[in-house]
Amino acid sequence: MERVPWCEWGRWLNQRPSFILDPFWHAGAYYVQEASSMFLSHVLNELFPSPIENLRVLDLCAAPGGKSSLMASHFPGQLIVSNEVIQSRASILTENMTRWGSPNVVVTQNDARDFKALGGFFDLIMVDAPCSGSGLFRKDPAAIKEWSTANVSLCSQRQQRILSDILPALNENGILVYSTCSYSQEEDEEIVDWMIRDQNMENITIHVNPDWKIVESRTSTGATGYRFYPDRIRGEGFFLSCLRKKGAAFSTVTRKKAAEKISKRKIEGLRKWISETDSYSFTERSGNLIAMPEHYEEAIGELGTALRIKKSGTLVGKFAGDELVPDHELAMSLIIRNDIPQLDLDLGHALAYLRKEILPINPSQKGWMLVAHDGLKLGWVKVLDRRINNYYPSSWRILKG
Repeated sequence: MERVPWCEWGRWLNQRPSFILDPFWHAGAYYVQEASSMFLSHVLNELFPSPIENLRVLDLCAAPGGKSSLMASHFPGQLIVSNEVIQSRASILTENMTRWGSPNVVVTQNDARDFKALGGFFDLIMVDAPCSGSGLFRKDPAAIKEWSTANVSLCSQRQQRILSDILPALNENGILVYSTCSYSQEEDEEIVDWMIRDQNMENITIHVNPDWKIVESRTSTGATGYRFYPDRIRGEGFFLSCLRKKGAAFSTVTRKKAAEKISKRKIEGLRKWISETDSYSFTERSGNLIAMPEHYEEAIGELGTALRIKKSGTLVGKFAGDELVPDHELAMSLIIRNDIPQLDLDLGHALAYLRKEILPINPSQKGWMLVAHDGLKLGWVKVLDRRINNYYPSSWRILKG
């Protein structure tokens, strides 16, 4: 699936309809993200100017998935762990990362303290920390009513707890990217200073073009942070700073018993569905077939010893006899073959499909087909003699508009 480069998103999105009624969004062609947060793409280019092998990345407070999808695209083929502790938000995160289609993404639902068992596991950790939300005052009047100095203090304490819990999982010389949508120094520069003084971290400076009108702030330890003010930029309030871990990391990971591999007969049956089958490891859980990049099989097993995994790799589907019943994840994934029969729909019929309505068309070909709009895959139908069964997930269907 072709993806729009991040630097072109703003101009491209202006040409699209409301994303809820846009099949391109449902196909995972783009993700709607706040403009200031997209500074992360520039930060990653500065931190990793050359391709990295076997990088392990954690987005700790990931829902709804903007930064995780950005990092999955920025580090194709690298292991991305996208975590959210709140169950309802973790479900939204899982849906959005499924829509994004990257096979190298693991979605987990855990508190930061659970990651202590993964000593030194990650090379890069993103912590977009829960905060008092003052950076959202312009677009969210509720944020103004909820703000108080007491809440700022409470958020600062929570941020220190989260960071002290997660830093053991960062490898020696690993990088932490810390951000908030708060203007309060107690949640921004003072947290950076606390990490430098008490958590054995050092600051990393990011080059910023002066024309971007991002404000560089200095902390009491001389560290640099980057502040985004709505009167200067086309985005909401935001703060970001980058730090490197100086101290050694001690691994405490224990290996988990490997999941049961599937038979060679089933793997042969998957070759007509999945491209480059030999690059993936296949396991079966409760009849569900899961494909994951083979070189990350052991690492994902280690994650399973400490974390609650909601999604890993790509859920391919289930075999009913010799026939695969494909899962929606396979339709959205980047591992699916390009020669699977497609039913390309116009906009009206595509929206009807996304509402899980009956399609008033009669394709000549029978069996499983990928539904597509303008070449982008939306999901599955099964064409029978007298009807088309719509397999779009009921919980994803468009309810309004």
